Amino acid sequence: MAEVKLSVRELVEFLLRTGSIDSRFAGFDRANEGARIHRKLQKAAGEGYQAEVFLSETREVDGIPFTIEGRADGIFQSEDGVTVIDEIKTTAIPTDEIQEDGNPCHWAQGMVYGAIYAKQQGLPRLDVRLTYYQIDTDEIVRFPRHFTQEELDAFFEGLLRQYAPWARRQLDWDTRRAASLNALRFPFETYRPGQRALAGEIYRACKAGGKGGARLFCQAPTGIGKTMSALFPALKAMGEGHGEKLFYLTARNTTQAAAEDALARLRASAPELALRSVTLTAKEKACLCRDAEGHPACLPELCPYANGYYDRLKTALSALLDGGSGCFDRTVLAETGRKFSVCPFELGLDLSEWCDVVIGDYNYLFDPVVRLRRFFDASGDWLFLIDEAHNLPDRARAMYSASFSKASLTEAKRSLGPGKSALKTALRKADKAFLEARRAVAELAPRHGTLPAEAAPAEAKQTSLLDAPETETAFALPEPLFAEDGTVFFRELPAGLLKPLQALTAPLQDWLEQHPDAEAHTALLDLYFKVQDILRAAERYDEHFTAQLTAYGSALDFHILCLDPAPFVDASLSGGRAAALFSATLTPPGYYRNVLGCPDARAVALESPFPPQHLGLYCLPSISTRYRDREASIRPLSDALAAMAKGKVGNYLAFFPSYAYLRQVYEDFTARYPDIPTLAQESGLDDAGRAAFLARFAPHPEKTLLGFGVLGGIFGEGVDLAGDRLIGCAIVGVGLPQVNPRQEMLRRYYDAAPGGTGFDYAYRCPGMNKVLQAAGRVIRTSEDKGVVLLLDDRFARSEYTRLFPRHWGHLQYLQNTQALSEALNAFWKQP
Repeated sequence: MAEVKLSVRELVEFLLRTGSIDSRFAGFDRANEGARIHRKLQKAAGEGYQAEVFLSETREVDGIPFTIEGRADGIFQSEDGVTVIDEIKTTAIPTDEIQEDGNPCHWAQGMVYGAIYAKQQGLPRLDVRLTYYQIDTDEIVRFPRHFTQEELDAFFEGLLRQYAPWARRQLDWDTRRAASLNALRFPFETYRPGQRALAGEIYRACKAGGKGGARLFCQAPTGIGKTMSALFPALKAMGEGHGEKLFYLTARNTTQAAAEDALARLRASAPELALRSVTLTAKEKACLCRDAEGHPACLPELCPYANGYYDRLKTALSALLDGGSGCFDRTVLAETGRKFSVCPFELGLDLSEWCDVVIGDYNYLFDPVVRLRRFFDASGDWLFLIDEAHNLPDRARAMYSASFSKASLTEAKRSLGPGKSALKTALRKADKAFLEARRAVAELAPRHGTLPAEAAPAEAKQTSLLDAPETETAFALPEPLFAEDGTVFFRELPAGLLKPLQALTAPLQDWLEQHPDAEAHTALLDLYFKVQDILRAAERYDEHFTAQLTAYGSALDFHILCLDPAPFVDASLSGGRAAALFSATLTPPGYYRNVLGCPDARAVALESPFPPQHLGLYCLPSISTRYRDREASIRPLSDALAAMAKGKVGNYLAFFPSYAYLRQVYEDFTARYPDIPTLAQESGLDDAGRAAFLARFAPHPEKTLLGFGVLGGIFGEGVDLAGDRLIGCAIVGVGLPQVNPRQEMLRRYYDAAPGGTGFDYAYRCPGMNKVLQAAGRVIRTSEDKGVVLLLDDRFARSEYTRLFPRHWGHLQYLQNTQALSEALNAFWKQP
């Protein structure tokens, strides 16, 4: 029989944890201090104190073999020669309120470690000591208890016996799962072209595994059926014992829905399939109880789903595991939450430990703050499927970066009103430091007007950024890397800003605890989290980061920027058995492998499954969309768009590099071609606005619609307008990110790296990714037929053509709009 493997903490918390969810400030980020405080106490204990002692024991209970393991915080000998297991806990509870029996899980952990150690060492008796460290006062409270080996062994045995029904449930499920996955067949009669090749690559990667995890990059053109081609082989590998759990991670909700649909099709094709999947939804969307401002109210006195959550959790889990469909999406979790009065967000997290497939956002694996620590604090036999992986470089950079504004301090001081306090003093000191830094930045990088919002970067060697002058200021800043127009970058962190923010933490904590109902509580809680965010980023800071200070008016923004997420992504992927990263656009593969920390990963590019004659691909290289040529390009662009829209009745999209450029061309187009119906994307669309925009793209045999959208925006990728819903798109420009000091810092970083790929990594590759994603909106199925129009002379240059996919080999370069009209007429006449 297969064994059940659990950590000591998993065992005792699952069985003994009771009470409520309480996300109030006290203890939220303080828990993150635990590891540091453990090391501090362990070091202070002196010689003879063994720290972080790994303990493991395998024993059979009720016919089930268990392996229980973990690390005891400390083991030492007391003055009378008795062995002591030390269990260290940090707490924000005042020392006079700390109770010996305050948390049964704490004693249980120490007692299980004691049972294992006493048996292994043949000790007739052993002591367990709870050590509580009060993090505000640095006071230590200790509670010792004396046990015989028999008492500890009986307690340990009792826990395992109590857990046995849950273990039996999981073992029976694992047997059913393996058998059903081995019998699972591909849910379609045939594979699409390229689909079998993609499935084979992913299956081999999952099967191979290895230390640090096998890595695979797959570029699979739109329409190949990537979701099913990734899920099916990964599940087959799991059925053969190559992987314990599958994590399907995405950048957006639409691709989560695609994964849910693929699993639903597998279940429909194989009714005997034993497979549990859970979709993790952000707390903001999953919450059933909100405060007056619309935020999740995760306090037991406010939320009935938080109050007593752990007392009802196992009942809700039993209902889902024994009577559920196996598909636990947002709707199912919400219904279960209401039925059993449990938080659906937390229920999804707890349920994930019993599921075979976990669907969620990238941040559940990669984000250092919200990642699933229950899985990823240690390595496991996990399989990672990373969908739309072209989004991961920017998302990863954002996860490891942080920002803080002087305005947050000003608002906090204002919210407190008159009077004196330790918090006001700390706020005043921090605000003064930021004020001095703002003046120093203004001297290093005086503003001479703002950068043009849409200025394009020069592709020759950058000369507009001047190294910062050696200026002595009253506020000590590190040596600058470069400065421009109010912004300065540094290789070293500005300690003069971090120290007052660190000093702000304790008084903020005290004030929030003492004034839970104050009007300023929300604003100061927000400030607390911002301070914690920037301080956490500072702890991660190394050569892959840069510090940025930007001064404007009386304000100062402090950013810790992750320029290179490679080592952090690599560390996250190393926690699993295998990772397959796939997208329709992963060109060039070297860029993605380097930026995502997988330089030796296998990379494959699959052919398009669609006949090339279904896609009319044209370019007008006579048009320049560079910033300096924008005004002259407006009329030629309008004429080209009109030619495309007149080629055949139907729906079209035109993508622009910015809203400002879009509006310029839109105004000219609607004035000169009023007979062609148009629709323009507005900035800041919510879900309802997005749906309303897409709803206009319904097939109409006698009506044309030309939509104007932003390249790289919400309609440029992840949108599936199959068939006659979209028959063509125009792409204006090569998608280069807007020039700004931050983008130039990224360019400098990669210019200094081996190969000197600064412009490619900061501008060209991200830009062409947006272009290819937008072009991929046109052909979605084997029956689709449509056109893609490229409008920029750079599309004819080798620096860009080398980034084209192979199925663009039939691209036609045309001299003018008349030639375009003739080419479109010939294309649409083809059968």
